[in-house]
Amino acid sequence: MTAPRTPYGSDPPAPAALTKSLGVIDGFAIAASSTAATSSIGIGLGVTAGAVGLHLPIIMLLGFLPILGIAGAYSRLNRVEPNMGSGYVWVGRSLSPWLGFLVGWIGIVSTIVFLSYTTTVTGSALLQLVDETGLHTLAGLRLDADSTAQSTALGIVVLIAVTFTAITGLRSAATLQKYLLVFEYAVLLGFCGYGLFVGPHPFSLDWINPFTIPSGQQLAQGLLLSVFCYWGFESTFSVTEEIRDPEDASRAGLITLFTMLGLFLLGSFAFQRVLSLDELTGHGAQGLTYLGDRLADQPLAALPLIALTLSAVASLQSGVIPTVRGMFAMGRDRTLGPFWTRVSPRYGTPAAGTVAVGCVAAAIAVVSLVIPKVGDLILASVNAIGVVVAIYYALTALAAAARFRGTLRESPSEALRAVVLPVVSAVVLLGLGGYLCWTFYTSADHFEVNPDNGWFMLFCPAVMLLSGVGAAAWAKWARKSPYFVTGISAAPDLTDGAVRETAPDPA
Repeated sequence: MTAPRTPYGSDPPAPAALTKSLGVIDGFAIAASSTAATSSIGIGLGVTAGAVGLHLPIIMLLGFLPILGIAGAYSRLNRVEPNMGSGYVWVGRSLSPWLGFLVGWIGIVSTIVFLSYTTTVTGSALLQLVDETGLHTLAGLRLDADSTAQSTALGIVVLIAVTFTAITGLRSAATLQKYLLVFEYAVLLGFCGYGLFVGPHPFSLDWINPFTIPSGQQLAQGLLLSVFCYWGFESTFSVTEEIRDPEDASRAGLITLFTMLGLFLLGSFAFQRVLSLDELTGHGAQGLTYLGDRLADQPLAALPLIALTLSAVASLQSGVIPTVRGMFAMGRDRTLGPFWTRVSPRYGTPAAGTVAVGCVAAAIAVVSLVIPKVGDLILASVNAIGVVVAIYYALTALAAAARFRGTLRESPSEALRAVVLPVVSAVVLLGLGGYLCWTFYTSADHFEVNPDNGWFMLFCPAVMLLSGVGAAAWAKWARKSPYFVTGISAAPDLTDGAVRETAPDPA
């Protein structure tokens, strides 16, 4: 079915029908690839250790708790209103259209920033892999995996390739993701499991004691970094209109989240058993590679690096998919332009939007060359995304609490799950984000493009949020989107009985 190709008239466009061909395993593959456990373990643990030291296991566990409350909110909202716009739709209806738009916008810009730095990370992983083969120079150029210029150039080539596979349909994308995940998880389980038993550093109760973390700022930053590691489980809700049963999206999201918890705890303990704190923080984007070298000889030692490379490639592809679906939902509400609602008649996917998102991510990756080292780029990007993701997770949880507030008159256990836990999770995330922003503001007296500069670290999420306010104003007064009048998104095209009639608001 083709989507409108002309500017909107006085009425919103009719929703375009997408192909409903996915099941719970496909949803899990997309969400798990988007969460990218291998990349988070291989890169994120070193970054997080820089904030909290040898407390990775407890930080990953504490970060999981509010995210579990958020996951429950997503699942409940998806059951009564399955929509690829997810938080954008639910927050707009239950809280405010302005906040709903901001949630959608944060989801878009944060994922595009993620795609841009993951493009560089992918190139860096490939350069590390080339270095392992013994090729250190090419055409007189010394190959450097920590060079953002070289890594970005190579990563953009990969981004082009995965964008094409995302265009051809979710079925082919999910199939590729499943094969990649099997290999990645086998390598992770093998190396981290082995390191857990043979690592030279003894287990310490201090690893699971958050009260020995030196400062509140380090604790807050560590928790937001762990939240970032879990970020992406909700990608399955962005393809809910292409899954045969909305319940499958909820199951896939929860399965992904608990799988990530197990992998992150295994990785945290294994890294701290094998590597010292200096080794953890000093190798940054090469952390998993260094772990492999410590545990095995070549060619087996190259397996973690290959897994990291495949994880980065998979997360590029899975990052494009939910972003374009969210923009599709906003496009059919006229909060974004009609371009984003175009569906390929051949593949049944938002092909034009997919290409556009890939191009924007590549452009931002080029702009990020102002940060010369890959490790510094990762730190700046992850901190910025962590702050804004905490905000949009919190708003979605509050939307669930408002939507299901009627359960307060029912059983206490139902009210606890539907209202209390989402509210507590939201308050925790907002408190963490607010405290961290305050510490960024008070830690510097001048602006400098450097991840060690607090004002720069505050500037990045501030730009992401303020640009959303400007885009919302344009959508309301220039596009005259009806979404800002009713707060209700255009309903998806309910075909083949796969998505049942939306249930009434329990409140």
